[in-house]
Amino acid sequence: MKTGHVLFLSIFPIVLEGCCVGNHPEKHTGLQQDAAHQHYRAVEGESFMMPCITSVNGHINVVWSRTGDEGPSFDCGKVFPADAKHSGKYSCLTGSRELFLHLQVVERTSLRCFQSEESKVELINSAGGEIPCPGRNCSDNTDVRWYKGNVSVSELSRDTCVKDGLLHLCEVKGKYDAGVYFCDRRTVEQGVTWTIRRAVEAKVIPHKTTSNHPRIMYPVDNMKEEVELEVLWYRNVGGNKESMTLLDMERQQQRSPIMEEYEIIQRSIIKEVTQKHLEHTYTCVASNTVGKHSVTIRLKRKIQVKWSLVGYSIAPLVLVAGLGIILHVKWLELQIIYRSHFQHGKHDGDEKKFDVFLSYVWSPTSADLEGGRTLSSPSGPDTAEEACLSSMDPLNTEEGEAPQRPLHVLLQQVLEERWGYRLCLLERDFLPGGAYTNDVVLAIQRSQMLICLLSADYLCSSNAVFVLETGVQALLQNSAVKILLIWTGRDAASLVQDPPLPSLVQRALKVLPRLNWTSGKPARATEEFLRFLRKAMPDRRVKLVSLV
Repeated sequence: MKTGHVLFLSIFPIVLEGCCVGNHPEKHTGLQQDAAHQHYRAVEGESFMMPCITSVNGHINVVWSRTGDEGPSFDCGKVFPADAKHSGKYSCLTGSRELFLHLQVVERTSLRCFQSEESKVELINSAGGEIPCPGRNCSDNTDVRWYKGNVSVSELSRDTCVKDGLLHLCEVKGKYDAGVYFCDRRTVEQGVTWTIRRAVEAKVIPHKTTSNHPRIMYPVDNMKEEVELEVLWYRNVGGNKESMTLLDMERQQQRSPIMEEYEIIQRSIIKEVTQKHLEHTYTCVASNTVGKHSVTIRLKRKIQVKWSLVGYSIAPLVLVAGLGIILHVKWLELQIIYRSHFQHGKHDGDEKKFDVFLSYVWSPTSADLEGGRTLSSPSGPDTAEEACLSSMDPLNTEEGEAPQRPLHVLLQQVLEERWGYRLCLLERDFLPGGAYTNDVVLAIQRSQMLICLLSADYLCSSNAVFVLETGVQALLQNSAVKILLIWTGRDAASLVQDPPLPSLVQRALKVLPRLNWTSGKPARATEEFLRFLRKAMPDRRVKLVSLV
């Protein structure tokens, strides 16, 4: 046993010296001024920091502002939790130049592999330590750059080295090494270089042994504590410390260690304080293997402040004001919820010519993936739509899966042939060559219900988004149209839209009634989907009359 211990202690310093002694890592800085266009990727829920600009004169503190809308702005070097709403394009000014940054926040579950413990690490004070870069085992790229705050670790006056994506600290120094570290890995996707920035929270813990006496931080010796219902520690009858009575204690609480100290909380409760308790003193005693330390306090009566009638009248006013603010901020969502669930169907059925206006976008890519069927589009996507689609993944399908009917074909057959509803399709029921906007408005006015098949392609199509926006406006204008969203494939709400959707559409997507559809599911899932769809359909059908 002794030989084994000696062998271990003699090998470990050699390994540590191989990394730390004589090692001078290459210095890396932040975002260079000549990098006019940068692409960063963050993980939702993790800490993130916008990069600062470096030049020959040192670091330049800049503010990254959202382009194209009144989105959030972030100071470089400021740490904040990444959220999906932060995805977008940002720009900053450095002198006479404008730099651009594209930030994409992805869901943690979308990563190929991850471990929750990778985002936190404990370092032992005065010893060597390692900080792993999350996800380093998921990629062959071991070129990792480390930052603490907005400063590269290679610029700090610290003995460190980076090996296989691990940041080695040759000696941990208390609070100096505690904090949030960032590791940057670069990957190239479709000719675009992305910087994947991950955060690691480092906490420094002390050694198990100590040579110091315990120290009581609160209360101060011989102080007087105002009390109403609770007090701590021992009771000294009549103020005599030789006659100490141990009070009933709650369970001891231990907080996170601070450098070389552990914070211990021990509490005792007096359910009802009387005059007798004010005559005694109370002592807190802390001890460890080195020694003891104690503090004695007294109790004094606390003057109670009674609420007046004015105080009681303020609380309802604060409550009413808070409800008013909530109604003002969420008024649009509340209107959509109310009209979606309580006002549809309150109309004269003779004024409607269609039961359902079916809105969808069918591209060759999605046709191949979902059913192997390709439909020609009357016009190709514009540049903005192509840019949007290039940043999104298509619907997931398994290789070798049998071709299935596209969803809009399935709905057309079920709604018209099986259930007897009358559908409105722009390409079928309206003459070509007309004004698209007028046809959409007229179709929604003549329909009891609007069904939108939402997908990445749909949300990137300006014409399709116009249909949804027109339907929401009609819903808010008492036209008694019912709207149902059917999300196809992966939840498109988590995808980054470029260009961003109109504000009205973004807010409506959160509260409108919805169903989920995923291709390749078993027949039972399809039957359940159709059962919920049947419940959402209008109760009354329109009369078949001529549209001429």
